[in-house]
Amino acid sequence: MVENKILLTDCPDAKGLISKITNICYKHQLNIVHNNEFVDFETKHFFMRTELQGIFNEETLLADLALSLPEGTNCRLISTKRKRIVILVTKEAHCLGDILMKNYYGGLDVEIAAVIGNHDSLRTLAERFDVPFFCISHQDLTREEHDELLAEKIDEFAPDYIVLAKYMRVLNPKFVARYPNRVINIHHSFLPAFIGAKPYQQAYERGVKIIGATAHFINNELDQGPIIMQNVINIDHTYSAESMMKAGRDVEKTVLSRALDLALHDRIFVYKNKTIVL
Repeated sequence: MVENKILLTDCPDAKGLISKITNICYKHQLNIVHNNEFVDFETKHFFMRTELQGIFNEETLLADLALSLPEGTNCRLISTKRKRIVILVTKEAHCLGDILMKNYYGGLDVEIAAVIGNHDSLRTLAERFDVPFFCISHQDLTREEHDELLAEKIDEFAPDYIVLAKYMRVLNPKFVARYPNRVINIHHSFLPAFIGAKPYQQAYERGVKIIGATAHFINNELDQGPIIMQNVINIDHTYSAESMMKAGRDVEKTVLSRALDLALHDRIFVYKNKTIVL
């Protein structure tokens, strides 16, 4: 059966890599629909994303690539099937609402399996779009106990990605390790500036002239995970911390949905706490 798949390759840089990879794809009678590559000359590392069409013998294809490419090569062959996400929320609606609306109208092609909140505030919004909502309260639970209940519910849906749409709790290391490079967060600041709580108040006190938002994968350092997408808008001295926050919400929802779209189309490599987007 003819299928479409995406081949993601990263390896130490060497001469002739593109030729080797494309010749192996030709040997397997696979059509190259689209191809992008990048070399990080600082680290001497090569990245390539190849959209393929044909009849796949995945095991043999990956074995041929492993034999032909340098030691330390990583190759992944990924189906282009529609991906599934679970969204985590607290009380703010703008990022969740934007994802739900874009998915409804086809701006994001994704299956939203569930929305999970630590408060019940956004249940009505999720259910308006026929998305199941679950409240897992953090009251009277340790962080570890709450995160374990959260992970158990997430795993029921086997999502490709977990999206923190203004989820205002820090997740513990065990939870983070369970989903490496699969949890996408939106931070209401242009990282690495103004990490942690109340970034708009921090920005106001510094008299900044731009505000922005950052979508990133989470790791065990607060707001220090690999950055996927960022954007900014101009402001001036007339903005209060509150008006900065209102303006920033538009940037946040746009940056998060763009980052999610990149992940859904397998355009992101994570390497040394950085991302390469092809």
